[in-house]
Amino acid sequence: MPEGPLVAVVTGASRGAGKGIAIALGSHGCTVYVTGRSQKTGDHSLPGTIHETADRVTAAGGKGVAVRCDHADDEEAKALFEQVKAEQGRVDILVNNAAAVHDELTQPGNFWEKPLKLADMIDVGIRSSYVASWHAVPMMIEQGRGLLVFTSASGAVHYSLGPAYGAHKAGMDKMSFDMATEFREAGVDVAAVSIWMGAVLTDRLKRVIESDREKFGGLEASSETPEFTGHIIRALYGDPGLMQLSGQTLIGAELAVKYGITDEGGRQPPSHRETHRVAPHTNYPLIIR
Repeated sequence: MPEGPLVAVVTGASRGAGKGIAIALGSHGCTVYVTGRSQKTGDHSLPGTIHETADRVTAAGGKGVAVRCDHADDEEAKALFEQVKAEQGRVDILVNNAAAVHDELTQPGNFWEKPLKLADMIDVGIRSSYVASWHAVPMMIEQGRGLLVFTSASGAVHYSLGPAYGAHKAGMDKMSFDMATEFREAGVDVAAVSIWMGAVLTDRLKRVIESDREKFGGLEASSETPEFTGHIIRALYGDPGLMQLSGQTLIGAELAVKYGITDEGGRQPPSHRETHRVAPHTNYPLIIR
């Protein structure tokens, strides 16, 4: 373990799951770099800014550092990690969470009937996670330890919200597996995992629930708070068996049981195995280089 607070970068943390993960890591004393594009109220149709999240991280007991970063811009991503290296000299945890999620994603219609911009999730989602990891990993290798986390969901293995969303989630799972394969082959102590979150009770999900309570109201009882996955990530980093988990797609609710973590009010959110009867794909050990 490093001396001093862990340093984490959480991408796409103005709001939603990223915000909750950042705040939870702050509650464990981490220094958290909060990235996103929203700097002031009104920058997005949903509430939340990088500065608000960074303040919440600090209030939780950590140190929040807000960095405006458009993860569609490689130069801005490069500048982010240069700043982290200059100010901290290390990065222990990278949470690849940024994704271009447009309101039309959850509206009725087939993919060809919706705006083409929904494909942005493949760029700011899959590609941006690759770029952020590319910048973070050399620091992790140099310091001798690190953890890449890709936030994902069961939509990786069943239809959910359309092909752009599904490609994003499946891409996150496969990217973590392939990166972990290369870490293992190179003999470096860096882990990569993808974590399936459940229905996360974000402002976006609350809006969806309110749009049709008869259809979506039941989600509240089985949902996870945005902070839940952040507590799991911190426990995962401290797990002596972390490297044995590297490359796997893990269900957050199941990790919570393993680490004795409960959600708000002592709830134990259900696993996708129970609610959806699905599980992550199994990858094969074949390596072609």
